[in-house]
Amino acid sequence: MDTGFDLRKHGGVEIFLRDCPTRAVLEVIASKWTMLVLVALEDGRPMRFTELRRRLDGVTQKVLTSTLRALEREGLLAREVYPTVPPRVEYRLTGLGREMGGLIQGITDWSQANIDAIRTAREEFDARTAEAADPAPVRR
Repeated sequence: MDTGFDLRKHGGVEIFLRDCPTRAVLEVIASKWTMLVLVALEDGRPMRFTELRRRLDGVTQKVLTSTLRALEREGLLAREVYPTVPPRVEYRLTGLGREMGGLIQGITDWSQANIDAIRTAREEFDARTAEAADPAPVRR
């Protein structure tokens, strides 16, 4: 499949190819919960698991745990365990995570600035779709 300019010829990656390593990174950062964790930690203040869970309304313990592990694995998040009883664990963004958090904050800002236009587009689409789904009455 021709996807345009092939960076592989120049030592780069081709994001449109299924085995491109960049796709794995995109899978992690494209998650709603990943984005919200990055924004929640963007101010630089470390947060404990329970703080994050309270802040991210609707996230389950399992999903948050999985998200935090994925972010740590990608180098976007640092996890620090303090030797207390019970152990205290804090999460903070790494330099790479802060950089990504800034990009995500831009997406968040754009989303908030354009929510009214998006809602209008959704309503118009839903109305058109509902009209198309209604069969015309049969005339006899």
